[in-house]
Amino acid sequence: MRSLASSSRVWHAVLALVVLAALVAQVVLLIGGGRDANSGQATASTATSLVRFVSYFTVQSNLLVLVAAVSLVLDPARDGRFWRVLRLTGLLGITVTGLVFGAVLAPFVHHTGIGWWINAGFHYVSPFMAFLGWAVFGPRPRVDGRTVAWAVAWPIAWVVYTLVRGAVVGWYPYPFLDVDAVGYLIALRNTGFVVVLALVLLTVFRWLDGRLPARRGEPLPR
Repeated sequence: MRSLASSSRVWHAVLALVVLAALVAQVVLLIGGGRDANSGQATASTATSLVRFVSYFTVQSNLLVLVAAVSLVLDPARDGRFWRVLRLTGLLGITVTGLVFGAVLAPFVHHTGIGWWINAGFHYVSPFMAFLGWAVFGPRPRVDGRTVAWAVAWPIAWVVYTLVRGAVVGWYPYPFLDVDAVGYLIALRNTGFVVVLALVLLTVFRWLDGRLPARRGEPLPR
């Protein structure tokens, strides 16, 4: 068990460093007038670039993964009601990020230099390491019905924020949500597809959480 805990600490430390390096590199790049790895574009205003940066689902997902990873470095058997929601929400967000980027967005974004590395960290390494780390190291069981219900709160809040802010400032983080380009009907339809994907993933995560080998710690009352 001690060996498993040590391996978990190392795995999540590497994950945290990858995400932190990508976040810091991207912020430095934006402050210097460089391109955003999420869109491949640069904006004239540094303040606008930074606000847009933190508005991406990808970036918020990576931030959640970073916090959860650091917490698991400190305690591989971490538990608690709030922590369960944080971990599952981050896992859900980063898995959706990896799947949607790979299936829909990757052909539209072309990077070179440091942008290539930032993009790889956000969209490939982080999703892969976060999911595999959860599957291998747990801790489990941690996914109950209440946790699943709360895990959808942030994605819903993000969608509302994105559509409201987009209507005000005329900017949307992803082409398939760009109301000005595709219209509200198609944007909402595309959002519905992502919501269905999220619900399927939550179902799979809960099923796996109950069937993969238990990893350290006793579950909270369900």
